[in-house]
Amino acid sequence: MPQPLGSKERTLFGQLVKNYEHKQYKKGLKAAEQILRKNPNHGDTQAMKALILNSQEHQEEAFSLAKVALTNDMKSHVCWHVYGLLYRSAKNFEEAIKAYKFALRLEPDSQQIQRDLAWLQMQMRDYQGYIQSRRAILQARSALRQNWTALAIAQHLAGELADAERTLTTYEETLRSPPPKTDSEHSEAVLYKNTIIAEMGETERALEHLDAVSKHNLDRTAVMEMRAQYLLKLDRKKEAESAYRALLDRNGEYRLYSEGLQSALGLDSSDKDALRAVYDEFAQKNPRGDAARRIPLDFLEDDDFREAADRYLQRMLHKGVPSTFANLKALYTNHFKRTCIQELVESYAFGTHSPQPNGSVETQANGHSSPFESSAFYFLAQHYNYHLTRDLAKATKSIDKALELLPESVDFHMTKARIWKHYGNTSKASETMEKARSLDPRDRYINSKAAKYQLRNNENETALTTMSKFTRNEAVGPLGDLHDMQCVWFITEDGEAYLRRGKIGLALKRFTAIYNLFEVWQEDQFDFHRFSLTKGQIRAYIDMIRWEDHLREHPFFSRAAIPAVKTYVLLHDKPYLGQEHLTNGVNGAYGKLDANERKKAMKKARKDQQKQEQLEAEKKDAKKTNGVGPDGEPKKEDKDPRGEKLAQTSEPLKDAMKFLSPLLEFSPKNIEAQNAGFEVFIRRRKYMLALRCLLTAFSLDPSSPATHLQLIHFRHALDTLPEPLTPKISEVISSELSPLISKDANLSDFNSEWISKNRSSGGVPAIHSFLQARQFLDLTTMEQNRNELLQTLDADKISLDQAISGLAILRDWDVPSDYYVTKAHQRWPEATAFQPTSPEKK
Repeated sequence: MPQPLGSKERTLFGQLVKNYEHKQYKKGLKAAEQILRKNPNHGDTQAMKALILNSQEHQEEAFSLAKVALTNDMKSHVCWHVYGLLYRSAKNFEEAIKAYKFALRLEPDSQQIQRDLAWLQMQMRDYQGYIQSRRAILQARSALRQNWTALAIAQHLAGELADAERTLTTYEETLRSPPPKTDSEHSEAVLYKNTIIAEMGETERALEHLDAVSKHNLDRTAVMEMRAQYLLKLDRKKEAESAYRALLDRNGEYRLYSEGLQSALGLDSSDKDALRAVYDEFAQKNPRGDAARRIPLDFLEDDDFREAADRYLQRMLHKGVPSTFANLKALYTNHFKRTCIQELVESYAFGTHSPQPNGSVETQANGHSSPFESSAFYFLAQHYNYHLTRDLAKATKSIDKALELLPESVDFHMTKARIWKHYGNTSKASETMEKARSLDPRDRYINSKAAKYQLRNNENETALTTMSKFTRNEAVGPLGDLHDMQCVWFITEDGEAYLRRGKIGLALKRFTAIYNLFEVWQEDQFDFHRFSLTKGQIRAYIDMIRWEDHLREHPFFSRAAIPAVKTYVLLHDKPYLGQEHLTNGVNGAYGKLDANERKKAMKKARKDQQKQEQLEAEKKDAKKTNGVGPDGEPKKEDKDPRGEKLAQTSEPLKDAMKFLSPLLEFSPKNIEAQNAGFEVFIRRRKYMLALRCLLTAFSLDPSSPATHLQLIHFRHALDTLPEPLTPKISEVISSELSPLISKDANLSDFNSEWISKNRSSGGVPAIHSFLQARQFLDLTTMEQNRNELLQTLDADKISLDQAISGLAILRDWDVPSDYYVTKAHQRWPEATAFQPTSPEKK
């Protein structure tokens, strides 16, 4: 047991705790040292010192000292609480919970420990544990409303809806007088209780409760929406109609209200006259509104559609609304409507159709000419640039006409940049988007678009300069500021551009930054567990929790994770690619060296790198300053700014699992994720896991060319195992694989049969897969495969992206691609990828 503290040391210990809470770490360490000089085995002081060391990024030292503190005082709740806080900072939540529970056993009345445990249980989605913790907190302080609400939330998320409602009702019954009408916390709690009743399926009771509490509720829109939904579910259509009409009077542009009104009226798309009458009524009520004029275009047909589309188009084009095409392109899945819109706009543009005198509500009172003609050509340019109606020559001609009429239009230049993008000319697309940006340099959106197109053209440094026009550029520079602002799209595009340039380290650095941002978003929940209760924003909190449960299903995560996994697979196959300054990127000459020469070159590269690192370290020491960030905290130095350590990993497949595991867990229906998982597991010789990815990919798309290629790889790997599998595993694999390919199948024949069945339906990607499989099975077919790959350029339905994929296959085979590039250039003369005079992309 430690020595008891004297009065002076007790005062110092109190000051130590305050110093930690106010982030005065130097003062706190000084106070701790003073106490420990006189009481060297005082566990609580050692624990607080460990907490401060952990805050100063000395995690190992902090854990060591915390263990010493526990050794000195195993029965101190402070030591166990600190031990739990250290584990929480290390994201070892299971151990943190154990430590908190032990601390509570020693000090059951500690509200702080109880709250820390509750928030961690919520973070871990341990709802039953959270209920127990919240019940204990409520028993200790039952006067606070937020404690009752927190228990109801725990019960709600655990699926105990009746108990959650009972908890909220019990608190309401304890109120001696009704809360004031301006009490926003009470208003929110009442609506939250109503959503619980509705989730229980008791819609009638939910409506009765809502009618009882709605009079003084502060969130009027939510009350009206919930009431309309309940009435519609209860089939009280007359009342539901009135409710939705009231909502449309508040916001006539919200489409869900219109759909609700249609349901309340019992109308479907076949009741065209009745529907049209409804929307005509709202159009007359709201002359400036758009929805009442746009929605009928979804259900009208034939001449009725042509007449309504004519009125709508002329109205919008006379006003020069840039988003007209974006509003209408959803109709393009209908061939008649698509053709009708094209004919109408062409007639406007070329003067064969007289414009309606009342086509626009607003007249040009200022004497300026109407933007009708330029808007018509602008619409045509977007129409011909759209994938369902693509004709890039006509799109170019239309946008040039529009620019002749209005040369300073930012929107017109942006569309011209998009046309160049679809031509495959990333250089001209980037230049044109930059021209658009220069026309309005104060617009953040067009600035971001220009940077995005520069990244698509692999101009990483230029794009960063463009983005810096809207960043603070203070202590951490524009790139650091973009990371601080969590600008996910830029970091992702930046990584993809570096990957195309063969800069593996920087690409992995950016993809890892995206992974870390998702970790931060997961971690940020801790702040909202307390904040939402304090502010009373319960429904928003529940929505956030449910969103966080599917956080890594977001497309931004898979977009960064899949190329990261593929890059690590590439590093496993070709580890020399990690030496960027030696390999000159993915297609450098380093891969052509033999084993001995490569070993010598690698050794020399490491020596050169060590010298370079030493020189850079000396320069940094010479320039070193004690900089601090905006929050007053010392700036963290990035010890691997170029990602060289990431690229030079000795275990690339293990590193790939960091991205792959959440990808397979949260995006199981993403076939690219399953394909990437197969490539990792087959190289790790995890054949059961590889089989699972293969079978999942087949269930998602049985005719997938990529999955066919992987099936051949898998069957070949099983046939050429260095050691036989255990009988049980072999039996499972054989039974699961036999529906796809028999154990005794000749792989070359199987490949030929597959392409004969899928050549017409699978198109060029199927041919690519077939040729890659044949090359893998028989290296002597190289010349034949190369010629057949060249012939794919003559296919009628080959796309630019498919042609670029063919070029990538040739480079993967390490054969000359000049003839392929020349032939592709004849078909896509503007495409940057097929410019014969430019060097091949790295």
